[in-house]
Amino acid sequence: MENRPKTISSTTLFKIRKSFIKLDNVTKVELSNKVGISFPTVSKFLDQMESNGEVVLVGLDKSSGGRKAKRYRYNPDYMLGLAIFLEQKETQYTVFNCMGEIKKKGQVESVLSKDGLDRLTNYIQEILIENPKISSIAIGLPASVDNGNIFHIPKYDHLQNFNLKGYYENYFSIPVTVENDMNAAVLGYKNNNNINEKNSLVYLYLGQNGPGVGVLVNGLVLRGTTNFAGEVSFVPLYNKHNFQQAFEKGHRERTQYNLQEGEIDAISRLVVTFTATINPHTIIFSDQEFNQIILDQISNQSSNYVPKKHLPKLIMSNWKQDYLYGLQSLGIDLMMNETSRNLTS
Repeated sequence: MENRPKTISSTTLFKIRKSFIKLDNVTKVELSNKVGISFPTVSKFLDQMESNGEVVLVGLDKSSGGRKAKRYRYNPDYMLGLAIFLEQKETQYTVFNCMGEIKKKGQVESVLSKDGLDRLTNYIQEILIENPKISSIAIGLPASVDNGNIFHIPKYDHLQNFNLKGYYENYFSIPVTVENDMNAAVLGYKNNNNINEKNSLVYLYLGQNGPGVGVLVNGLVLRGTTNFAGEVSFVPLYNKHNFQQAFEKGHRERTQYNLQEGEIDAISRLVVTFTATINPHTIIFSDQEFNQIILDQISNQSSNYVPKKHLPKLIMSNWKQDYLYGLQSLGIDLMMNETSRNLTS
């Protein structure tokens, strides 16, 4: 029971911070009404946040006879986050502030090889030294993850059953979240495009490490009972071939915008599978792998299996941008939540 006040304070500060990020400026009364927290509590937190430099006074409202109300704005650079994703051929990262504004971005060689963990650690260490305000790290990789523990990562056995979250939280003493690449991508697309919470989304990426899918239902990422949702390589679309094998049967090296007839059929069957199970509003494809001609072919082929009126919209998006944006969203939530313990203890 003695930890309860601290938990309440953390929750309160998280709500205040999240509300500030959505608003340009606000008074204590306005913020109290917005978050549903008493004025004295909001006032106490804002006074502390102002003294820490987390919020700044931007002016006074006109007086209606009493004391003029102070108007505050959040300092977006008070905390920074690091988003970094690991791919077969590259490692990309962004440093961003609480508003999601990019302060720095870069690309280095892949760190998924057996000796890559040490190099990744060195990269992160260098970024943290250059940006001491970093308060959270969000890492994405082509793997199934359960609370930071990697339990399914084809091609990279040395990372199998490795708790990347725990490793880096112990190493850097900074909150870390580790996410599947497609879960991050579908979340990033949703947040970046202000998608209606009721719209279900599916994001398909054929990828450098094999195909994967991110699924979002009612605004939430669908993870499944064992966090294995989205591993569409295993979906048995044919008598002797699953989705992954349907591609390998044709040719292993795909060129951009060049899909064989059998591969288009495999994707069409997958589209129909999602249509018949969760009936999504939209299925998103990477614009580095698909063009409108291919999407039209997939739509026409899918209509051979299910009435066209039930098919979702098929669209393209920038996968790397969506991926990093999703990681940034997770990193912002993490810094808003976790660092509050230090400020309220």
